[in-house]
Amino acid sequence: MLPYKTLIQVDKALKLPVYQQIANRLIGLIQEGVLKPGLFLPGSRVLAEQLQLHRKTVIAAYEELISQDWIVPIARKGVMVAANLPVIKPRSFSVLASPYSKGPAFSYPAVPSLNLLPPGPVTATSLVINDGFPDARLAPLNAWVRECRSIIQSPRYHKILMYGDPTGSETLRKEMVKYLTDTRGLNIEMDNIMITRGAQMAIYVAAAMVIKKDDYVIVGSPNYFFADMCFEQLGARLLRVPVDEDGIDVDAVEQLCRTKKIRMLYIITHHHHPTTVTLSAARRMKLLAIIRTYKLAVIEDDYDYDFHYSSAPIVPLASADHGGNVIYIGSFTKSLGLSIRIGFMIAPAAFIAEAAALRRLIDLRGDNLSEEALANLLADGTIARHLKKSNKVYLERRDLLCHLLQTRLGAAVHFTVPPGGMAIWLHFSKKFPLKMISAKAAALGLRMNTGEQYRYGAVSHNANALRFGFASLNNKEIAMVVNILERIIKGKDGLS
Repeated sequence: MLPYKTLIQVDKALKLPVYQQIANRLIGLIQEGVLKPGLFLPGSRVLAEQLQLHRKTVIAAYEELISQDWIVPIARKGVMVAANLPVIKPRSFSVLASPYSKGPAFSYPAVPSLNLLPPGPVTATSLVINDGFPDARLAPLNAWVRECRSIIQSPRYHKILMYGDPTGSETLRKEMVKYLTDTRGLNIEMDNIMITRGAQMAIYVAAAMVIKKDDYVIVGSPNYFFADMCFEQLGARLLRVPVDEDGIDVDAVEQLCRTKKIRMLYIITHHHHPTTVTLSAARRMKLLAIIRTYKLAVIEDDYDYDFHYSSAPIVPLASADHGGNVIYIGSFTKSLGLSIRIGFMIAPAAFIAEAAALRRLIDLRGDNLSEEALANLLADGTIARHLKKSNKVYLERRDLLCHLLQTRLGAAVHFTVPPGGMAIWLHFSKKFPLKMISAKAAALGLRMNTGEQYRYGAVSHNANALRFGFASLNNKEIAMVVNILERIIKGKDGLS
């Protein structure tokens, strides 16, 4: 007799009834070829004794298997594994082994990835230097919940939740026409807008529409790593041009356009990632001329546009005469919270219609409830008030961090005060490699990255730098983080 006590293990702490656990395991043994067609199973009394269970439990398991045609009752002989099942070669014994416990048996192409933080859990009390995230404690979440509740209680809520356009909520797109016209100077209509689940989806869909395998795409060096990885996944060949204090080098862009067939340019004009710089006015004018001359497809990433402290935000390329070549992408996730994924794509209407057809292949429709709620918050001014309030708070945090870095860390770091955004591009002296600082910081309760992701694919860029996100830290937390960095740099961390 087979060692059923070893082959069948039950856990009475599980919510799944014990008889169902037995039935599921017997099915697994049949599928694995351990129990062959025509084999008689032990009687219910015998199996119950082996498993130290009540006989009625085993009888219930057998009845379940009989109802599913895995076993058949034979008069005066017991129950037998159904004879019409295909014969399967037994696998080696592995008690309760999951078929997903090992890697897949099929091959598949690798997807590029990066570790943004050292391994380990992030808790509510963790100190983290992130890439530049908003403070969820400031987000208008009570208003958000209020609007969601109001929509759910509306007589039309079931239709709002049931149906949806792949370009997004009509109500939200109407509000966005007003909002983007007022804040960015965009001259658009509703059919120029597609709502997405965050900016990253918009980047991917737009790029997938434009790029074919081996197409040349120009990006900055350094550049937003998730955009680079997206384009490479689509088969693009990236051409990197330098980014300095005035933004991307447009002369280098023009030179590449003269010598190669460039399919697309990806650019962050306002707060470049990772360096936070803004494209200068002179370069903007020249770049617009290049775009029109070479009919260059452009993805303009609206990174942190709503968070600017030194002056009014500079209007995007998409607001100027670009000849229909600029695909403008942005997001509301920084205003509402990173888990509320609402982004947008602005482009000519024909392109949006095709993009919506592509989007439908991976996401039939957006989150109608969230989109309707956001539309209401835009209409009643909640978003505008929140941005005004949070900009004041983030400005204070930026200034505090800059002051503490200058006075406490001194020559060990250098940076330029960013005019906007949620992070400082912070360089450390070569004497203090970020890999070492990150490891020591982890031992002192501070999670931070090593800056490796900002060097992704950028051969000419090897800065010992990282984005120090200040927006999500309050004043007390900023002081605590700088104190830990000071202890490490001055050798007072107690670590060898």
